[in-house]
Amino acid sequence: MLAGRSLPLVVALALWLLAGALFVALAVPGWSDPVQTVDDEVLQLAIDTEQAVLVSVAEVMDVVGGTWVTTTVIIGVGLLLATRRRWEALITWAIAMGLSQLMIGPVKAIYERARPPGDLPLPSDIALVETTGYSFPSGHSVAGAAIAVALVIVLVPAGPKRRALEVAAALFALLVGLSRVYLRAHWLSDVVAGAALGAAAAIVAAIVVHLVDERRAARGGAVPPHTA
Repeated sequence: MLAGRSLPLVVALALWLLAGALFVALAVPGWSDPVQTVDDEVLQLAIDTEQAVLVSVAEVMDVVGGTWVTTTVIIGVGLLLATRRRWEALITWAIAMGLSQLMIGPVKAIYERARPPGDLPLPSDIALVETTGYSFPSGHSVAGAAIAVALVIVLVPAGPKRRALEVAAALFALLVGLSRVYLRAHWLSDVVAGAALGAAAAIVAAIVVHLVDERRAARGGAVPPHTA
């Protein structure tokens, strides 16, 4: 599924570092202040620029990144790969989805970060959609990024076409995350960390499965395929 490992590994490490920096900053007293300042400014910007059309678009993206849609996609793609006997792709998909989902609940419970407006002098019910649980990281962003990136990896052979779709997947993940910020359901840092985690989970899953497949093929004397 991967034409090479160097670039995907670099991208995955960069994403882990980005997410890790936010995780550390939000966990250390005093370090979170600059992050929260940016989050506050972005939240105020969302409030100041509220428009009915943009709210409607954000609500659509919110539904697309919600549990019902993502669960349907996860199961549907898994069944598709199984019926086509694309086992390497199926294992990659399963690991990426499982890893990304496992990172949501436990991390939220550890950080217990309150959703907007936090300590800002704003109404406590400013969110334009229903929210439950803690804020960090954004589950929508984790799932949206993991699904978008993993879809490209498991369904599109490596090459120029995949590169274009990788950009499209990144833009989709960005829109899903920003929709949550615009709807005042999450802080900006929630969605940035979530998107980085989800995308990294998909890339790392592909790298690990590809490495295992290469070694298995080498032991059997076969040339491992670079596309699945």
